[in-house]
Amino acid sequence: MRRREEALFYGLSFPDTYQDAPFNDTNWQLVRYKGNKKAFLWTYEKDGFINLNVKVDPDKALFWRDIYKSVIPGYHQNKEHWNTIILDGSIPDKDIKVMIAESYDLVSDSPAKRIYEAVKKIPYGHVATYGQVAEMAGDRKMARAVGNALHKNPDPENIPCYRVVNAKGELAREFAFGGTLKQGEMLGAEGVEVIEGRVDLEKYRMRVN
Repeated sequence: MRRREEALFYGLSFPDTYQDAPFNDTNWQLVRYKGNKKAFLWTYEKDGFINLNVKVDPDKALFWRDIYKSVIPGYHQNKEHWNTIILDGSIPDKDIKVMIAESYDLVSDSPAKRIYEAVKKIPYGHVATYGQVAEMAGDRKMARAVGNALHKNPDPENIPCYRVVNAKGELAREFAFGGTLKQGEMLGAEGVEVIEGRVDLEKYRMRVN
């Protein structure tokens, strides 16, 4: 990969992305994530080569720089969180694509998004606690954030928040889509027995490997 067009084409292949030129300078062409409008791929020509700026996990920034001389600290950006890839032909396409993909994952990530993806993994006929969902979403300490995110569930048909209960197996008193009775009805329809507003976690809690 040596041309700007190749990099932009690959960046735009990810879901919910768009191209932008925000500086009234055609040398700078960016690809942003629609969800938060943040750029994860910056392209520009410098010293005769097309350069790409990509976001990077600080733990991996030095990894890429150590492997390739043409991966350097981010030009005009935070050196800890961004790398610059110089498209001089020395880096295999597959690794350039990995770095762009990692940048997309970092920019498009959000706690709510991870929470919703975790809830989708709760099997039919089972429940998970707020703590379990938080753990599956990457941070057990954000159990409270799970409740906040589920209260704003943007897609209840595909994000089964009614399968989430508290650490005692109790249903939510203010279940977002109809209250405790509605949550109990939805669980009951899947064969989950609810007794006095509580589910037997020993019997119905999902097992996380």
